[in-house]
Amino acid sequence: MESLILIAEDDPDIRALLRLYLESEGMRVLEASDGAQALELAREHTPDMAVLDIMMPGLNGFELTRALRKYSDLPILILSAKSEDNDKILGLNLGADDYIAKPFNPVEIVARVRAQLRRSKRAGRDVLTVRDLCLDTSAFQLTKNGQPILLTPMEYKILALLMRSPGRIFTKIQLYEGVIGAYFEGDDNTMMVHISNLREKIEDDPKNPRYIITVRGLGYKIEK
Repeated sequence: MESLILIAEDDPDIRALLRLYLESEGMRVLEASDGAQALELAREHTPDMAVLDIMMPGLNGFELTRALRKYSDLPILILSAKSEDNDKILGLNLGADDYIAKPFNPVEIVARVRAQLRRSKRAGRDVLTVRDLCLDTSAFQLTKNGQPILLTPMEYKILALLMRSPGRIFTKIQLYEGVIGAYFEGDDNTMMVHISNLREKIEDDPKNPRYIITVRGLGYKIEK
């Protein structure tokens, strides 16, 4: 079945370019010129993924991401002329799965969309336990000592990968390939943000983590 992609972008030329490339790969496309229209389309059609610009009238991309995350775990790619680290961190904190700055290569956008879609369809379903962390992959829920912890979809995927192999060291590239299926230049910083956000949620003291450990010069592991 064809994947349905929602594009929210106020520049009609960019929308047309993305539609051309995505449809050439066999995907269907929904177009919105502002955030409010995009939210309405998302609720009506349930897309498989969303590509959202930040600077839009009505709801901007950050506000739209927050609104979508209230009811949906669809993959979200933030697409914006804003390339500052603070904007990337904000987008990821709000629940976006990926972020790419303009100007962009449309071929890379298609590759990132395909990678997100593949990972969403491959998600395993079981219960993973590491000490007092319990990740129910059927319900997409994490608890610590029985208390629920809310994760973004990307945080969930990273933690699930780590918890499936306690003690194994993953490089940033391996983590990205494991949760997305592909690695792109510049994704290191994005992974660091996701790891930092996970530590804020699951560690008693994020500055002195007991669960997600940095192995200097190599990567990350979750302690058994």
